[in-house]
Amino acid sequence: MDEHIDAPVAVVTGASRGAGRGIARALLDSGWRVYATGRTVADMGDGSVAVPLDHRDDAAVAALFDRVERESSRLDLLVNNAAAVHDALADREPFWRKPVELGDVLDVGLRSSYVASWYAAPLLLRGPRGLIVFTSSPGSVCYMHGPAYGAQKAGVDKMAADMAVDFRGTPVHTVSVWMGILLTEKLRGAFDGNPEGLAAMAQHAETPEFTGRVIDALYRDPAREELSGHTLIAAELAVRYGITDEGGRQPVSHRDMLGSPRTPSDVVVR
Repeated sequence: MDEHIDAPVAVVTGASRGAGRGIARALLDSGWRVYATGRTVADMGDGSVAVPLDHRDDAAVAALFDRVERESSRLDLLVNNAAAVHDALADREPFWRKPVELGDVLDVGLRSSYVASWYAAPLLLRGPRGLIVFTSSPGSVCYMHGPAYGAQKAGVDKMAADMAVDFRGTPVHTVSVWMGILLTEKLRGAFDGNPEGLAAMAQHAETPEFTGRVIDALYRDPAREELSGHTLIAAELAVRYGITDEGGRQPVSHRDMLGSPRTPSDVVVR
């Protein structure tokens, strides 16, 4: 562990696959010590700490952050990415013709992000600069995959805005980040035997590692405080930080097609 003693420490939830796994890999490549959670998460090497964890279990989440404190004595970044994604999510049916279990994303996805942030906050506040990132999508403002998915994404965007109010005057900031179409293992597998189709899709998509590099740059941004509480588009942040994706591609923002993030209100009622 000594070789990682000065490395910044991150917790990435839902890192078994997809976005979370790519984000964790990118942070590892950028010198972070990463605690990666998931029900079936595997060690990625290079200093990652795999933590098998069901985010429905609040006691297990508490134990995770106790472990981070015990082993690393610090926490610099929490990436709230865990979500219960049902296989029927993208089915083109009204919500009442889909399994009711699609609503589980309001538990593991929305509530679980609140719980992880609740346990992370005291550790983050001990350090010189902390960051909470919620992974989100334009589904928070446009119809995408139905009302449960949309409510979860809108919820984490609002959570980032309201937590930023509570963190004012501290070195901890919160943002929600809209990702684009992700070139996950699952999406790549859908194009098995069709390399031309995959290549065409890739022109409009982002690797999960791209999101991780954007988050790393955001963490290090000296002007980060001005972004706290806002919902940000990863492709637009990448332009701000001079980040490109694999092959030197510059992923495009889908703001004009899918909608713009809501601007947080300045009104605070206590």
